Amino acid sequence: MARPLEFDRTTATQSALLLFWSKGYQATSLADLVAAMGISRSSLYAAYGDKRGVFLECLDLFAARSIAILTEARTRQPPLTALRSFFLQPISEEAGERWAWGCMLVNTVLELAGVDDALCAHARRRLAEVEAAFEACLSDTGCGAAKAAELSAFLMVVNEGLRVSSRRALPQPVHRAQIETTFRLLESTIA
Repeated sequence: MARPLEFDRTTATQSALLLFWSKGYQATSLADLVAAMGISRSSLYAAYGDKRGVFLECLDLFAARSIAILTEARTRQPPLTALRSFFLQPISEEAGERWAWGCMLVNTVLELAGVDDALCAHARRRLAEVEAAFEACLSDTGCGAAKAAELSAFLMVVNEGLRVSSRRALPQPVHRAQIETTFRLLESTIA
């Protein structure tokens, strides 16, 4: 009979996510990971399999949270406003230093391309899910399917660029202006 987990998996996974997000996969040692998660190595192996298993769970959680931000905004705002909110949310006061960390999914693709194709592909699949959420929002504006697909691909390139650019530590007003320009262009294209 397996022993029950002796830690809060949600809290431990959240701690791991923050560590991986700030440092990256390769720079995070197993010792760093168990210290941040507040668990033993044996608990990590029993619950997640290994460091890679923890990372995969963190990527999935990060993607789910990203999509949830847009989904929640869509429940209370028109589609384009919800999309704008999604882009502006990471540079809000609440985000703090995390804005400078970029996007964990984008970071993973950049860090692991040509190094770990499986983890890189996993992150790319999660990014595709975010892009599909953009497309659904754009479809709600009345765009045809082809136009919504084209514009969501454009928004994903902007999203990825902003997340990489955030690591340059430019002032947040610069990023806010870039986002506003993007949405002015988007609105004029849809109109």
